[in-house]
Amino acid sequence: MQQEPMRSPANQEPNPEILGESDSDFLLTPAQEAAMLATYGTGNDDSKFDLQDPDADEQVSENKQSPEQNQDLKQSLKGDKSSFHNHYIGYMDLFADKLTVMKYLNAHQGWFRRCAHPFKADPIGEMGYAMGVGQVGAMGFQVDARVGLNLLPPDENSVYRITTIPIPNQAPQGYEVDFQAEMRLEEKPLDLQAGQKLGQNWVMTSIEWDLNLTVTLQFPQFIQLLSQDMLQKTGDGVLGFVVKRVSKSLTAKVQDDFHKTHEIKVPKQIKLKR
Repeated sequence: MQQEPMRSPANQEPNPEILGESDSDFLLTPAQEAAMLATYGTGNDDSKFDLQDPDADEQVSENKQSPEQNQDLKQSLKGDKSSFHNHYIGYMDLFADKLTVMKYLNAHQGWFRRCAHPFKADPIGEMGYAMGVGQVGAMGFQVDARVGLNLLPPDENSVYRITTIPIPNQAPQGYEVDFQAEMRLEEKPLDLQAGQKLGQNWVMTSIEWDLNLTVTLQFPQFIQLLSQDMLQKTGDGVLGFVVKRVSKSLTAKVQDDFHKTHEIKVPKQIKLKR
């Protein structure tokens, strides 16, 4: 899916020159850290960004919290909460009719976890998943980024929705996530010239993905010493960075998985959005 520019100041899209463009580039380089700090400023020369690689199992295991650490976290999280937002709109085309696409989407038990890799997606009941992207943080503060997602069946208008659900038995993480997404499908005829070249009246299904995401954090006291403006810009930037990386990875894999499992070979004349 292709991200549209974000308009509001609180939801500015991170600078691609700072964050990089590779799907696997989930860890900021020293040069990118310096560029981010130069852009936003911190008021603290010792602050730094630390986005961890979600595939680094050793890092994840080392950052698992013990009961004592959980208690320390509760005691250190004082003061007002800070909320960070990201509005993401994207598109994806599938080379098939709408009914075929809906049958595939409805059977998410067969593709969601496979397409989520390398990010973890553990089942929650029949319709939900605990989605994890690993350790994410900035300025010396990190969280194990996970969210419970409920994949609802389509409504009468063929609109799919994904909402937040609790992750069972998860220890307090110091943050809350509100994930509200809609996915709308539209069957379209192919471009006339392309259809004539193929010799058939082919159709494709265009998917529009609209995500509103809010993450609320209660920072430790050492983070609260920084300016609210800097915290807001940094938090929105990091959140946009994570959303962009996960969305690009998931979209590409879903599109490829759909065509592969349905044995659909997309003609070279057809350019599909992703």
